[in-house]
Amino acid sequence: MTRRGQEPFLKPFSPWVRFPVLRYILSARPCLDYWNGLPLASESGSLQARKEQLGVHPQSQYTRFCNGVHGESTRLGEVSLAEQRAVRPKLLLVLPERLISTYTCSVHKLTKPDKYVTSYRKVFAVIFTINFSVFIALIVQAGGSPDPRKVGTAASANLLACILFRQEEWVNLWYEIFTMAPHSWPLCIRGRLAKIFHYGGCHSGAGTAAVVWYVLYTFLQTRKYCRQPETNVTADVVCSYILTAMFVAILTAAHPTLRRKQHDYFEMFHRFAGWTAMVAFWTHNIFAAKAVAQETGKSLGYVLATSANFWLTCVATCCTVASWSRLRRVDVYPEKLSDHATRLHFKHRAMKPFYGLKLSDRPLTEWHAFATIPDRDPATGTVNGFGVIVSNAGDWTREQIQKSEARKLWVRGAPLHGLLYTSRLFKQIVLVATGSGIGPCLSLLYANKTPCRVLWSTRDPRKTYGDEGVAEVQRADPKAVIWNTSERGYPNIVLEIQTLVDECNAEAVYVFPTPR
Repeated sequence: MTRRGQEPFLKPFSPWVRFPVLRYILSARPCLDYWNGLPLASESGSLQARKEQLGVHPQSQYTRFCNGVHGESTRLGEVSLAEQRAVRPKLLLVLPERLISTYTCSVHKLTKPDKYVTSYRKVFAVIFTINFSVFIALIVQAGGSPDPRKVGTAASANLLACILFRQEEWVNLWYEIFTMAPHSWPLCIRGRLAKIFHYGGCHSGAGTAAVVWYVLYTFLQTRKYCRQPETNVTADVVCSYILTAMFVAILTAAHPTLRRKQHDYFEMFHRFAGWTAMVAFWTHNIFAAKAVAQETGKSLGYVLATSANFWLTCVATCCTVASWSRLRRVDVYPEKLSDHATRLHFKHRAMKPFYGLKLSDRPLTEWHAFATIPDRDPATGTVNGFGVIVSNAGDWTREQIQKSEARKLWVRGAPLHGLLYTSRLFKQIVLVATGSGIGPCLSLLYANKTPCRVLWSTRDPRKTYGDEGVAEVQRADPKAVIWNTSERGYPNIVLEIQTLVDECNAEAVYVFPTPR
């Protein structure tokens, strides 16, 4: 006789619970009771009817095991393939980058996704594969040890790619290109295009590759200097070691474990070490060009003008300067929604839907990204600014909630497209949010371009987020499921998602848990 949490699990739902994000959502209530691995709602009769409707049998032909919602071993019952096809359409699960990749969940292929093989890491691996191919080509071309100058060019190219994928206009351009696909294209293709929000893999992959290339460049130059000591390359070698030390330090501080535990220190170190490395890189380029000019007898200006490193570094520097040149201190008008959340209103510019912005009160130390929500003038209906919802998720956000007076905050860079911009690729979607996770969704709901159903599970929605927040959700989806956990307890979120998917035949599900 099995324990309740280990009873046979309805297989058409099994892909959902296998996703770490749903285990993450459900783990907020460790004392939940489970029916077939799902949390029990108060309407037990409706669940039993749903079970009979889906044709679930107590004895399944096959069984398999996977991690349950709390890491326990939960047995999964399988139904026939015909029953699976009748229950589940082909569906796409789209989740924030910090949690999990985008996966295609089909009843024809119910495989457990590997939490280590995410799309972010796949992009990272592709970047490294390309660089390794270039490395092999340089070895073959040189017939042995590669040319240090070409190795340096490869390092500069990767450094530029790393910086470009943190430049707002460049990222927005890729979003625009990837979301141009029409709805007539197959879902599998549109699903792949939706993974553009994993562009962070290009940033980290190119940055890591740049460090590896530069370590190799430093080794080659050191070996050359030891064999033939020349005063004209001494400065180049010294700069190379300084740069290598800075790059390795940045790479170490960016390790996910260190970054997660000490994010503020990571951010400061990443920024100041990056600026120092940029100055050192320019110094290195000048000294390297001077050494080449002495060897070839050409002028320093000519060597710089014909150097790929020089132009790559110019573009990388311009990208960095462009972002910080738009640093502004603007007025903020807070609207306190509750002790848990506040809405900050900005009037210095209008904002279209699907954009995010970085805010700070200490621009050299920390920045916080938020999804923006266009503010509409009730009298005219025109957009006269934008707002962001700030929930209590840390020291900085708690401080913003406690301050009720008008003040000033720093904004930097151009507005940046967010994850929900990819919703344009789908005919119908389901939005799932818990708590303040509804914040990023409000921009999409305001635009009202992609038909969607909404499932919002939160504590006292009107008391916490105000009548206007609830009205915005209901304006986009009059049948929105707004689940008040204070009155109804925690929902059977997996079953609720399945119900909405069946009702609207959604192509994708976007899940936004409460930020932590």
